[in-house]
Amino acid sequence: MHADPLSTTFAALADPTRRAILARLAQGETTVSDLAQPFDISAPAVTKHLKVLQRAGLITQGRDRQFRPCRIEAAPLKEAADWALQVRQLWEERLDRLDLFLKDLQTQEPDREP
Repeated sequence: MHADPLSTTFAALADPTRRAILARLAQGETTVSDLAQPFDISAPAVTKHLKVLQRAGLITQGRDRQFRPCRIEAAPLKEAADWALQVRQLWEERLDRLDLFLKDLQTQEPDREP
């Protein structure tokens, strides 16, 4: 069974190494070897991270002679951000209603003396 695109995006973003790779690619296209430099992991491990990001549609790899430059793809990130914004708005509305309810309760309670 295939996961929906949003779940695939969040699964790819769950790993800090993959988020760091995306942060680097946000600065511009670069090669796999340049992406691997700051990490203390093997080249095959970096390749695995890149494959996860590719399957999620978060990056693409081109061909430039012997190099395979990577670039970030913004659409899946925008979809994830839009989803998070919708959830945030829903919870802010719910919390605002709860706040109003509690204030209403406080105004209905008679003053009590200790």
